[in-house]
Amino acid sequence: MTLQTPNSNAQTGLSEDQAKQRIKQHGYNELPSSKSRSFLATAWDVVREPMFLLLLACGTIYLVLGDVQEALMLLGFVFVVLGITLYQEQKTERALEALRDLSSPRALVIRDGERKRIAGREVVPDDLVVLAEGDRVPADAVVVACDSLSTDESLLTGESVPVRKVAWDGVREMNRPGGEDLPFVFSGTLVVQGQGIAQVRATGVQTEMGNIGKALQTVQVEQTRLQQEVGLLVRRVAILGLTLCVFVVVLYGVTRGNWLQGFLAGITLAMAMLPEEFPVVLTIFLALGAWRLSKMNVLARRVPVIETLGSATVLCVDKTGTLTVNRMSIRKLAVDGIVHDVEQQAALPLPEEFHEIVEFGILASQRDPFDPMEKAFHELGNRQLAQTEHLHADWKLEKGYPLSPSLLAMSHVWKSPTGTEFVLATKGAPEAIADLCHLSVERTKVILEQVAAMAEEGLRVLGVAKGVFGQSTLPGEQHDFTFEFLGLVGLADPVRSTVPAAVAECYTAGIRVVMITGDHPTTAKSIARQAGLKLVEEIITGPELEMLNEAELQLRVRTINVFARMVPEQKLQLVNALKANGEVVAMTGDGVNDAPALKAAHIGIAMGGRGTDVAREAASLVLLDDDFASIVHSVRMGRRIYDHLQKAMTYIVAVHVPIAGMSIVPVLLGGPIALMPVHILFLELVIDPACSVVFEAEPEDADVMSRPPRNSAELLFGSRLLGLGLLQGASALLIVLAIYLSALRDWLNASDATALSFTTLVVANLGLIFANRSWTRTIWSTLRTPNAALWWVIGGTTFFLGLALYVPFLRDLFHFSPLHPDDLVFCLVAGSASILWFEFLKVLRQKWWA
Repeated sequence: MTLQTPNSNAQTGLSEDQAKQRIKQHGYNELPSSKSRSFLATAWDVVREPMFLLLLACGTIYLVLGDVQEALMLLGFVFVVLGITLYQEQKTERALEALRDLSSPRALVIRDGERKRIAGREVVPDDLVVLAEGDRVPADAVVVACDSLSTDESLLTGESVPVRKVAWDGVREMNRPGGEDLPFVFSGTLVVQGQGIAQVRATGVQTEMGNIGKALQTVQVEQTRLQQEVGLLVRRVAILGLTLCVFVVVLYGVTRGNWLQGFLAGITLAMAMLPEEFPVVLTIFLALGAWRLSKMNVLARRVPVIETLGSATVLCVDKTGTLTVNRMSIRKLAVDGIVHDVEQQAALPLPEEFHEIVEFGILASQRDPFDPMEKAFHELGNRQLAQTEHLHADWKLEKGYPLSPSLLAMSHVWKSPTGTEFVLATKGAPEAIADLCHLSVERTKVILEQVAAMAEEGLRVLGVAKGVFGQSTLPGEQHDFTFEFLGLVGLADPVRSTVPAAVAECYTAGIRVVMITGDHPTTAKSIARQAGLKLVEEIITGPELEMLNEAELQLRVRTINVFARMVPEQKLQLVNALKANGEVVAMTGDGVNDAPALKAAHIGIAMGGRGTDVAREAASLVLLDDDFASIVHSVRMGRRIYDHLQKAMTYIVAVHVPIAGMSIVPVLLGGPIALMPVHILFLELVIDPACSVVFEAEPEDADVMSRPPRNSAELLFGSRLLGLGLLQGASALLIVLAIYLSALRDWLNASDATALSFTTLVVANLGLIFANRSWTRTIWSTLRTPNAALWWVIGGTTFFLGLALYVPFLRDLFHFSPLHPDDLVFCLVAGSASILWFEFLKVLRQKWWA
C-alpha cells in the first residue's frame, strides 16, 4: 500500500517525543470507567468488614467496663489491622491495574518510520495505526490507505452488516458512524476484512464510544467456582461461630451473672472462629498469580484460568509461531523439476528460470504483508529482483480471492498501467494449485511426490500459478479462471530452541501435546519430530476429518497427536471431541476464525504478538511472546499457585482450631477466659501475613511437573484438606489446652497459665507455618529453601511476643506473668511437639516412595 495523504507525517508517523507530548496534552486513550478503586473506597470496604466491627465492639465494652488501657490497646490494634488490610488490598489492586493495562486492545502504530505494537491506551491523536483483519480499532481515525477494508460497527450503530471503507480524499470532514464507502473508522469497532492504515483523530472520551457513554472492558476478579466454594465455607463457619457465640454469652451470663463479660467472651469466640482470611487469601493468590504470569509474558485475561491450568491434560498448539519462531524464509524453489537451493546459493544471483515464480508469489501476497510467508516472498524479491522488471509497484490490485476451507489457495487480480488484460497470481497448497490449473493426474502425482520430498526436510511447501483474464467482469470464484502452474516454493520456519525441553516437561507432567497445522502432512510430521512430540507416525488431515462422524472422531483423537491441512474452523471440532473424551483442553489460536475454539476450550490461549484482538478477547490466556514454552511455564505456575493455595487454606483451618478451642473450652469447664480479644488480635497479626504472603511467596515443589494433572472436579476444601487441617489444629489444641488446665489446677495462677498456654500456642502457630510449607519435605529440608517473607514473620512474631512477655505495660494488657528461661524452653518444646506427628508422616512417605 502506498500512502496518499497530505499529512507530512504520513510516511513516518509521529516521533516518540511527539507522542509523549500528545499524551500530556490529551491524556491516555481510555474512558473514566476503566479507573481502579480509590484509596478511600478501599478503606471504606475494610471498615465494614466483620472483624473490624467486632474489634470496635470489644473496645466499646472495655470502655464500659472502665478498662481504658485495654480499650486503647484494642483500638490501636484496629489501626494496625486496617493498615495491613489496606496494604494487601492495594497490592492486589496494583496487580489488577497492571493486568488491565496489558489486556487493553493492542495497537500497531507507525512511529519514527517503524512499526511497533503498543497498548491501546497509549495511542494519541495523529498516530498512524495499522489495521488488519481481526483487530479492534483503538481510536476514531480517518483511513489514509486501505485494501478491501471492512469493519463491523454494530457496537455503535446496531447494524450487524460490515461496512466497506475507502481511503480519505484529504477533504471530507469526519462524521458519525454508519454507511458504506466512508473513510472513517471508530474506536471499539472490529476489522472483519482487509487491511489499512488510519490516522487518529480522537481518543478517549472524545471518541464516538466516549460520547455515547460506552465503557471499555476491564480485567475483573470474577466469581469463580473456587470463590463460590470459599464463600459457602465462610458462611457455614460464620453461622456456626454466631451460634456458639450466642451460646457462650447465655451460658456465661446465666451461670456467672456477668452479662457484660459474657458478651466479651462471646465476641472473642466470634473473632476466633471468623475465617476472614479465606476470601482475602483467595483474592490475593489469584490476583498475584495473574500478575506473576504477566511477568512471564503470559496475560491471564480471566482469573478462573489459574484454577484450570493445573488440571490441563491436553495442549493443542499451532505449529507456526508457537512451536516455530515464525520467521519464514524461502529455502528452495522447484520449477519444471529443477530445484534451486536459495540458502546455499544466497550469494549468487537468482537464475532467470526462477524469477517468474518469485514474481507471481509476490503478486499473490499482500503488498504490505503481515503473514511471515508473504514477508519471505517480498524479502527474496527485494534481494534478488530489485533491478529487474519482475517487481510491479505501479500495478493496481483489482480484486482478491481469499483462502477458504474448500480451497486452500488465494488469488490476486492485478491491472498494469499499460495492460489491457487482468493478470492473475495465486499461491496455496500444492494440491489446491494443481486443481486450479486442471493438471493431469500424472503431472499432479509427480508434483505431489516432489512436495513430499521437500516436506521430508521440514519445509512448508506452496504452489504458485499465474494467468490472464480478458473479460471486463471478474468472476465470483477462482475456479472460473485459467491458471498456468509455475512451480513449488519450500519455506523453512525453524523450531524454537526452547520447545523440545518444554514438550518433554509436558509429558513428564502427564500432559499430552497435540499439533494442529495447515501444513502438508509430511512437513507436519517432520516438525513434530523436531519438537519432540510422541506418536507422530499417524496423522489426520482436514479432508479426512470431514469424513468422520462425532463418535469416530472422539475415538481417533485419543491417539492422534498431529493434525495437518487443518482450517481454523476444524479446531472447534477437535476441542469438542477432546472434551467429550473427558480431557481438560488448552487450545492456541490467533485468527478471527479461531475464536469459537478458544471460547470452547477450557483454556483458550491467544497469541499476543501475531494474534488478532478477536482471538485475544475470546481467550483466557494471551502469550505476549507467542512461545510454546510460555504455555508450559503457565501450567507450572498454575500448579504452584493451586498447591500453595491449598497449603495456606490448610494452615488457616489448622490455626483456627486451637484458637477457637481455647476461646470456648475453658468457659464450658467453668474456668476463667483463656483468650482475650487482645490475644486474638496478636495471633491475627501473625496469621494474616503468613497465609497471604509467606505461602504465596514459596517456590514450587520439586515434583510440581512430575505428577499427573489435578482432577478438575476436585474440591479445594475436600475431605483431605479439611481433615489434615483439623487434625493439625486438634493436636495443637490438645497440647495448649493441657498446659492451660494443668497450670490452673496444679501449681500456677491464671496469669501464669495464660502466659504459658499463649506462648505455646504462638510456637505451635509458627510450627504450622513451617510444617505446611511442604507436605512432602521435612521442616529441616525446607529450611534450605529461601523465603524472605517467612523470616520476617518469624522474627516479628518472636520480637513482639518478647515485648508482650517482658514489657510491664504490655504484660499487664495481655494478662501475663513473666516466664523464666526454663518456661520458654518448655513452651518451645511443647509447641513444636504439636506438629511432630506430621513430620514423622513425611519421613515415612519419603521412605515408602524410595
